Amino acid sequence: MNKIIVVNQPEKWNLSVDNVSVISTQEYLTNSKFAQLKKARIFNLSKDYSYQSKGYYVSLLAEARGHLAIPTVKNIVDLREPKLVKIISEDFDDLIQQSFKNIKSQKFTLSIYFGQNVAQKYKELSAMFYRHFQIPFLRVKFNFTNKWNIKSIRAIAESEIPEEHKESMYSFASEYFAKKRYDTPKLNTSEFDLAILVQADDPAPPSNPKAIKKFIEIAEKMNFYVEVISPKDLSRLSAFDALFIRQSTEVNNEAYAFARKAQQEDIAIIDYPDAILKCCNKVFMAEALQNANIPTPRTMIVHKENKHEVLPYTGLPCVLKSPDSTFSFGVKKAETVEEFQTLVSSMLKSSELIIAQEFSPSEYDWRIGILDDKPIFACRYYMAKGHWQIYNWNAPKKDDQDGNADCMAIEDVPKKILNVALKSAKLMGKGLYGIDVKEVNGQPLVIEINDNPNIDFGVEDSFYGDKVYMEILTAIKNRLLKK
Repeated sequence: MNKIIVVNQPEKWNLSVDNVSVISTQEYLTNSKFAQLKKARIFNLSKDYSYQSKGYYVSLLAEARGHLAIPTVKNIVDLREPKLVKIISEDFDDLIQQSFKNIKSQKFTLSIYFGQNVAQKYKELSAMFYRHFQIPFLRVKFNFTNKWNIKSIRAIAESEIPEEHKESMYSFASEYFAKKRYDTPKLNTSEFDLAILVQADDPAPPSNPKAIKKFIEIAEKMNFYVEVISPKDLSRLSAFDALFIRQSTEVNNEAYAFARKAQQEDIAIIDYPDAILKCCNKVFMAEALQNANIPTPRTMIVHKENKHEVLPYTGLPCVLKSPDSTFSFGVKKAETVEEFQTLVSSMLKSSELIIAQEFSPSEYDWRIGILDDKPIFACRYYMAKGHWQIYNWNAPKKDDQDGNADCMAIEDVPKKILNVALKSAKLMGKGLYGIDVKEVNGQPLVIEINDNPNIDFGVEDSFYGDKVYMEILTAIKNRLLKK
């Protein structure tokens, strides 16, 4: 397997390890040879992992390309989730107190390089933080009140490492890169109460109140104890055996923190944090679909250096998508060159990469609901009244914000639509997905893969009825029974 270290300034990286190459973040993101490379392990040592930065996209595209990334996007997002950091610190409170029991000052900073600290006595504590966050360069600040507490945890760049630590850091790096295995967090076990996560003021809830009521009724018949919980209930999640997320999912909202904590505690979940990370980013999706040779409208990942190449490829109108756009939020259509330039310049201020796609008009979009590689419903979603998308959030009347839908038997869906939907879902792994497919000139084109797809009473259940709810709850129960 190719081992590649990705850093901002390769010329400043003084490491010589056999069979390990060092490249820049820009090269990994923009050089097509890395998109085509098979079997690679990517060590992402970018100086910045903030959301939608170059460092963030190195790990995201590594996963889209089938490369093994350290850290993963999941690890990067974990670091920014204060609630998750707090929960992890509470789990290891005894080790923290034991490690610092002889320190007389009120503050202490622990610098961790590839899971190690320059002082041998902090070896176990450093390894623990690395196992949980998988960040190569980590700085943890502690303060003492009545006991030692974590004040902050953040990733640092190589430039922030003190000169007196550099020799040790390179020694740890050489030792780390010479290993054939890399530490991964270990998970636990659990049993039979179901939490359904619902946000009261969700602007685009994935299930309407009647559907939530249906889930509860059917789950109780299947011997689940069911409780609807809110985003404020993260600290209570450990009391449940299973979690079903029915609030809008984004990397930056509570749903991800719930999914990640559930995964860490081996609580059965729909959907997995990996699904949220992958489906919520259109850049990952574009690269993954292209890599798998799945037909899509002409699509291009856009950055500041190639934006002039977009229109000759996609033509006008051109659809522009923010990486984390959902439910048609953050999706724009440029009708003219001037409009395109204005929109692209604005969107690239918020994200290093965005998506441009040729406009493929159609009367409706297919939505195939797929659960653990099996189709469970099929709908046709029609465009909102007088609009080019299914959702028109600017419509003056609420009834005009979305289009009509009809549901049908899965066996009545054209085979080419069904096959491309199933192939797309496999890219994301097991879970519950809604695959959006347009049929243009007789050919299926995958528009996107949605985690946490709508299951609304009177829409997605209108053909199969209670069977849709039972399929999902059975999948949750099967996850529990496999433990």
